[in-house]
Amino acid sequence: MHPVLLKIGPLTLHTYGFFVALGFLLGLFWCSRESRRRRLDPEIIPDLFFYVVIAALAGARLLYVLLNWKYFYGNPLAVFKIWEGGLVFYGGFLAAVPVLVWRIRRWQRPALEILDVAAPGLVLAQAVGRFGCLSAGCCYGRACPGPLGIVFTSPLSHAPLNQPLYPTQLFHAAADFFIFLVLVRLSGKAPRRGVVAVCYLLLYGLFRFTIEFWRGDPRGFFAGFSTSQWISLLLIACGLLLWFLKVGKGEGSAEE
Repeated sequence: MHPVLLKIGPLTLHTYGFFVALGFLLGLFWCSRESRRRRLDPEIIPDLFFYVVIAALAGARLLYVLLNWKYFYGNPLAVFKIWEGGLVFYGGFLAAVPVLVWRIRRWQRPALEILDVAAPGLVLAQAVGRFGCLSAGCCYGRACPGPLGIVFTSPLSHAPLNQPLYPTQLFHAAADFFIFLVLVRLSGKAPRRGVVAVCYLLLYGLFRFTIEFWRGDPRGFFAGFSTSQWISLLLIACGLLLWFLKVGKGEGSAEE
């Protein structure tokens, strides 16, 4: 693919960084729009965005470094080259959750309502960001024997070169866009609070768990499943618990 989008003299714009930034901006736009529709305090989303994004970027990079520690052990300065690719969503997710809880506590609005606003924006950002993964060659797939394979040729790519690989980045992007459309539809129907957040946890966890079978990049494995698959199962379990303990009992009623 094309790891470098634009290069003018010493200025280099990496395609990965461009799509990650674009994803964040589109996610912020959606969340701001939805918060206005729900008549939330206009300061909630920018406040959450600032703290959560910082935590998510740090966590996502940290997990990527841990999973590829042999490379970074010999190239310590590469840890900070985040614009070239190398973020693990689940690392960012796990780091962002406690920060999100911390910030939500200061606002006098139900936490489930804020999570419902944030979920579609989050998965939209993920969908767009996956094109950055495609351009940089990270999150690449296993060798593909059929016509679906894509070939990376740039020496700057993180993926193995000159061999057809499953386009797992596009699989992820398609799944994320689908989830986004489902969540938008649910949001428009004004369901009880928490339904949108629960659907995000269940759908994303299910799709991510499945697509992992076609991934070929090093991610760490335990008992036959990758690290990401175990976290996917955790997300699904959290979605089910949230439903049975809160949402399904009517504690998230939108009429409250």
